[in-house]
This record gives sequence, C-alpha cells and structure tokens, in this order.
Amino acid sequence: MKQKIYKVTENTKIAKNTFKMVISGDTSEITKPGQFINIKINNLFLRRPISVCDYDEKNITIIYKVVGKGTGEMSNLKSGDSLDILTGLGNGYDTSKSGANPLLIGGGGGIPPLYNLCKTLISCGKDLQVVLGFNTKEEVFYEKEFKSLGAKVCICTADGSYGEKGFTADIIKNLNYTYFYTCGPMSMFKAIENVAKTSGQYSFEERMGCGFGACMGCSCKTKYGNKRICKEGPVLEREEIIW
Repeated sequence: MKQKIYKVTENTKIAKNTFKMVISGDTSEITKPGQFINIKINNLFLRRPISVCDYDEKNITIIYKVVGKGTGEMSNLKSGDSLDILTGLGNGYDTSKSGANPLLIGGGGGIPPLYNLCKTLISCGKDLQVVLGFNTKEEVFYEKEFKSLGAKVCICTADGSYGEKGFTADIIKNLNYTYFYTCGPMSMFKAIENVAKTSGQYSFEERMGCGFGACMGCSCKTKYGNKRICKEGPVLEREEIIW
C-alpha cells in the first residue's frame, strides 16, 4: 500500500450518474485486476474506496457512480486537481483458474474492475464472454470498450430498454463456460449462485472504514473464519462464501 498525491487528468460523465476519472501518478502498487484505491475527500472523515477500472505505468482509470456526498464531491473535480490516495489495496482476481473460456458477470457499479480483468485474460489467449447488467438504457456504459478488447459482450437491462430484457442470472444460465468472475450487488450474487455451473470468484462491494484491514469494519463470515473485504477480499472464492 502507498499513500501519495495524484493529479486528475480527466473527469467526465459517461452515463446516468456515472463518471470516468483518470488520475496520474505512481501505479506500482497495483498488480492485479480487481484491486481498489481509497480516495480522501475534502471535509469528509472517511475515504471513498473505488475499484480500479484500468491502469498503466502512469495512469489509473476509475469509473464511479454518484450515490452520496463523497462521490458527489468527486464529480466536481477538474483536470489539474490533486487527490490524496491509497493505492494497491485488496487482493484482486486470480486469473490462473480461468480455464479456456471464462465468463465475466458485472452489475452496474460492479462492472469497472472487470475491464482490466477482461484485458488481462484476453492477452493470455482466453475466449471470453462478458455479461453486463443495468437497470435502464441510460445507465449503460463501456459496452464498446469491452467489445474492442475482443470479448463477446451481452448487455441486459431490467426494464428491457436496451439489449436483452432481464437480469444477468437469466442470461448466464444458458451459457457454457469454464470459470466465472463477477462483481456487483449482493442481490445479483445470490441470483448467480443459484444458476452458476462452475467455480468462480465474487468481488464484494462493502462499506469500509480504513480500507486496509485495521478497523475490522468490513468483516464477513467464510468457511475459514472471518475475512476482511478490504484486506483478504474484496475477491472471495465461491466455495468459501457463507451466504
């Protein structure tokens, strides 16, 4: 984990209440898809944990949804503004278990970390399927970006205003795959658990205090005892989760 100052180079709205931010600075502590950063917001006590969507040697890309005061403040940041950020947090996805034909399943705000995962798996020669779920057409983002990586992409919306009508679990029950990776809300996880055909990894969204394992505020029960979503997670294996 590193704490450093980063510069905002882009902060643009890409869908309903959804923003893409690019920040420049040290990315050396980010080593796996699925890790997150923790951002200090002026005049707010707790940092805001945000998944890493993509990164390179100089930049980190995040995608976030405005849901409260903290993310509301983030949406007002301009190019050139500075941010105090903790990087290299969380365990990330284990790509060694994917098999030849992995499946990525994302729901709403859980979609961003799957982008770098998709890029990583395709660079390893995997034949990738991606299912992305949204509530409405207005909320859809990054469809073209996933397709440009070479993945087979299916979009579904709860109201049927774009793509397939229904939820991610409705789509994946008809697919064949060797392994799955997912990130999204708990309701989606429970639906996936009822229809998933293989082993997989769930990346949990959770409220956090410190973001690096000190406060124990985001602990959850597993078959191997309590695990901290910010430290031993956010990614957990399907077989260890107690629902």
